[in-house]
Amino acid sequence: MEAVAHLRNNPTSTRKMRLVADLIRGKKVYEALTILKFSKQEASTKLEKLLKSAINNWEQKNDGSKPEDSELVVKEIQVNAGTMLKRFLPAPQGRAYRLRKRSNHVTIKVDSKIASAPAVEETVEAEA
Repeated sequence: MEAVAHLRNNPTSTRKMRLVADLIRGKKVYEALTILKFSKQEASTKLEKLLKSAINNWEQKNDGSKPEDSELVVKEIQVNAGTMLKRFLPAPQGRAYRLRKRSNHVTIKVDSKIASAPAVEETVEAEA
């Protein structure tokens, strides 16, 4: 069973968040947590919290299973643009500069390698 966690309207730009998200895509969950913990970017703390939430969601779905035993992996991570606040900043000679305060939406999907492998084998045996 895969588990999903969402982070909506995070007040950082999508580009900054994607730089950190690319570091953990496809990694094992605990390896990804250590990468995020020692990363210097501000986005890494928010992604770390979101990944912990996804792990907890996976534990809730799979009663009796421990994430350490089932080799959890960051299956998918998406960073999409959120709403943009548009403001004006006063500029010289009566002008105004446009400010765009960007936000993003992040979705993390976590799944175990062990649980997905037997399901594939069962379908192959059923066909034969």
